[in-house]
Amino acid sequence: MNRGTIFLCATALAVCTHARADDVVCGRLESATNGQDGPIALREGESVNFWRGGTVRHGALHVYKDGEVYRVYWQPEGSGDVYVLANEGIDSVRLILTPTRGTKVDTGPGSLPPQKVLSCPAL
Repeated sequence: MNRGTIFLCATALAVCTHARADDVVCGRLESATNGQDGPIALREGESVNFWRGGTVRHGALHVYKDGEVYRVYWQPEGSGDVYVLANEGIDSVRLILTPTRGTKVDTGPGSLPPQKVLSCPAL
């Protein structure tokens, strides 16, 4: 490897690291039935609270399966909108407003720890 290649790789790594550092936690999803630190069960109708800036918005999960892929959506109470939980790691998601895909199922692939939300919808 020459110096130019090393510099290019180091620059790319610095840019990628900076992009991840910019991810700001703007909210939190937690189980309404298992407590603040309890797991979120991935099952149809599971009560999940969305905390943002000290206020809570109650909602429920909806689980869909498309082939071998599970998609989990959060729906705020009293709203027709659904937000897919786009995985950003073990304990982080982005809430993305999108139509559901797949077939609704009763249970998903287990549970998740409480989730930090990196993109918060205007609710």
